[in-house]
Amino acid sequence: MKQYIDFTDRVCVITGAGSAGGIGFACAKIFAELGAKVAMIATTERIHERAGELEALGGTAKGYIADLMDREQVSRAVGEILSDFGKIDVLVNNAGLSQGGNMDKYPGFTDMAFEHWDLVITRNLGITMNMIKAVLPGMLDAEYGRIVNVSSVTGPVVSASGCSAYGAAKAGVNGMSKAIAIETGNKGITINNVLPGWIKTGVQSKRGAMGGENTPLGRSVLPEEVAAMVVFLASDKASGITGQDFTVDGGNVIQEFKGSEKELAALG
Repeated sequence: MKQYIDFTDRVCVITGAGSAGGIGFACAKIFAELGAKVAMIATTERIHERAGELEALGGTAKGYIADLMDREQVSRAVGEILSDFGKIDVLVNNAGLSQGGNMDKYPGFTDMAFEHWDLVITRNLGITMNMIKAVLPGMLDAEYGRIVNVSSVTGPVVSASGCSAYGAAKAGVNGMSKAIAIETGNKGITINNVLPGWIKTGVQSKRGAMGGENTPLGRSVLPEEVAAMVVFLASDKASGITGQDFTVDGGNVIQEFKGSEKELAALG
């Protein structure tokens, strides 16, 4: 029986895939399982370990080291991928500074240094822009491309104290994507955003875990659950979807009361 989604002969680039328990590598594993050639970018040598894991499972993968805030390094990495694989069909922008539930470590707006603002904007909006700018010309030439940005509910949908820079960056990603969708939609290219909420990774904080427990699902979302949405949007089955935002947060943003239902019931 033919599988529903097939990435055979597709070249998929995923940024921020260095963590074994993160969303980026969860995406990479699914892409590889579905037949894609996977190129993964991260800032450290551990990306080669991730590539080795995929190859051990029978996939085709290669890791690349680059600081994607540096546009020269972006150009170099994309050039190396094109040299190795000949094209880029799919781009998943996952790299960025994750909140990880540690919002208490982020300064309030009045106490925030300009340097902090610039760094957070660059890491979460600039990196995404840099990668799209680098791969889009090739997609336009091929008249085919799928771009999926891992954004966040923080900024586009909700916010919290200390999240002014992070929220602005993620909202910027979503706004940028809509303009690109309009400009490239008739060229066979789609671009969409996936907005995770509380995610259960190896570095999730106690605050993040508590947030997950108080979602309608009663738990944090798993990286592979976010990856499933990313992979679908990157597939040919999602060819009619562009410029859209998809929340994967266990239903957290739909509820008015976000505290513990057990404690609420005890109040009578």
